[in-house]
Amino acid sequence: MSIAQFTYSRIPPEAESLRREVREFLKDNLAEYQATSRAQSWMGFDADFSRKLGSRGWVGMALPKQYGGSEAGPFSRYVVIEELLAVGAPVSAHWIADRQSGPLINRFGSAAQKDRYLPPICRGESYFCIGMSEPNSGSDLASIKTTARRNEAGWLLNGQKVWTTNAQHSHFMIALVRTGEKQAARHEGMSQFIVDLSLPGISIRPIRDLAGGEHFNEVFFDNVQLDADALIGTEGKGWEQVTAELAFERSGPERFLSCMALLKTLVDALGSTPDALQRREIGRLTAKLVTLRNMSLAVTAQLAAGEHPTWAASCVKDLGNLFEQEIPEVAQLLVEAEPRLSGGSEHARVLAYLMQMAPSFSLRGGTREILRGIIARGLGLR
Repeated sequence: MSIAQFTYSRIPPEAESLRREVREFLKDNLAEYQATSRAQSWMGFDADFSRKLGSRGWVGMALPKQYGGSEAGPFSRYVVIEELLAVGAPVSAHWIADRQSGPLINRFGSAAQKDRYLPPICRGESYFCIGMSEPNSGSDLASIKTTARRNEAGWLLNGQKVWTTNAQHSHFMIALVRTGEKQAARHEGMSQFIVDLSLPGISIRPIRDLAGGEHFNEVFFDNVQLDADALIGTEGKGWEQVTAELAFERSGPERFLSCMALLKTLVDALGSTPDALQRREIGRLTAKLVTLRNMSLAVTAQLAAGEHPTWAASCVKDLGNLFEQEIPEVAQLLVEAEPRLSGGSEHARVLAYLMQMAPSFSLRGGTREILRGIIARGLGLR
């Protein structure tokens, strides 16, 4: 264990200078955006908004300029994401392509794959989903059963993925599947593929959540023929590639800013003269928020240095999810407002939505049990 995993890190001035411009853009483009829409945070889907962000150079920021990116560092990207999430901007359309798929293709993809996939990602026009979890496997990716077998035309894909965010809106999936026989070493024999979701043999079935949304999906592959160049990276090295990818997924501000709309309506509902209990609880939540932000920035600094802070990123996600799930509980403690799906105050409607969504926060991106196993290994405890 090294305390350096969470060394205090400041955002460099050149990255911080972006903040004012982003805030002005959001003020102009989200002036009429209601708190109930902002509550969806990074699950809000708006293709037109994603294209506007792309035209400003704020999608695919870390990607090379030759593909439409700006080769911005992790801190510049952090500032943009933080501002977007703090106001509840609808970023879901381009989110996974920007955060995970684009960097993965840039790192492991062939020249042809980069030429094909990265420019539309940077324009905010190409949407990706991630095919990891499967029935009866959840976050235990080593137990996946979906297969891709070589044939004369390339690869034949069969199996099923579940909890696949935005699959019904996406153009492509990056899927982790088995290309070899299951080995004694559980993480061997897996590879990643870029799957065109318009191909024959693919069916997508949305899963309705408690709040009435359909963000998650089941995806079925029935003898789906992939071209030979659908393989991304090295055959059999899928686990190593996924591990690198998850550091991007688990360490960002999205892991503790999902309930910002509720925190804001809660503070407004308390007014200018909160009592002692209300002051204490808002202060406690604020202190946790600042601490989580500092931890997230420490991980960002490691990513900027070319490191792979897997267990530190898992800490941010685990503690961030606990914080996000606590906010609806505290809101109910501090204000007598009946959660309402319709009618009632804006605060009551935001509270109702996030009460129903909160259980999913510790599922998406890896369950708490999996994360704590990663943390234990990072600390040398197992």
